[in-house]
Amino acid sequence: MGLEYHIANAVSIVLFLFYGIACLFAGGMADEFERYGLSRFRRVTGALEVCGAVGLLAGYVMPLLSVVSAGGLSTLMLLGLGVRVKVRDPVLEMVPAAFLLVVNTFIVVRASGWLG
Repeated sequence: MGLEYHIANAVSIVLFLFYGIACLFAGGMADEFERYGLSRFRRVTGALEVCGAVGLLAGYVMPLLSVVSAGGLSTLMLLGLGVRVKVRDPVLEMVPAAFLLVVNTFIVVRASGWLG
């Protein structure tokens, strides 16, 4: 794997650990999920984000975990973008989810060997 893969992986791991822990414990995230009408999914979302980050890290030992974890995180970000569109958030607030969608899709492609 090239340097860009390792950078993308590190960025995703750090950001999803941060966001996942925030989802689990930060009051501000509870308010956001309330605003989305998805309060009951806050803890599961945080847990999935933390598990995805751990899976990306474990992917260095078991490469299939990178594909599965990044694929799951990409799906989570696609759903997150859909929610932000539904609640009519400004485009600027959608940038982090869009960025992480692109980063994790890149990881899936590189870790799976698609496109070389």
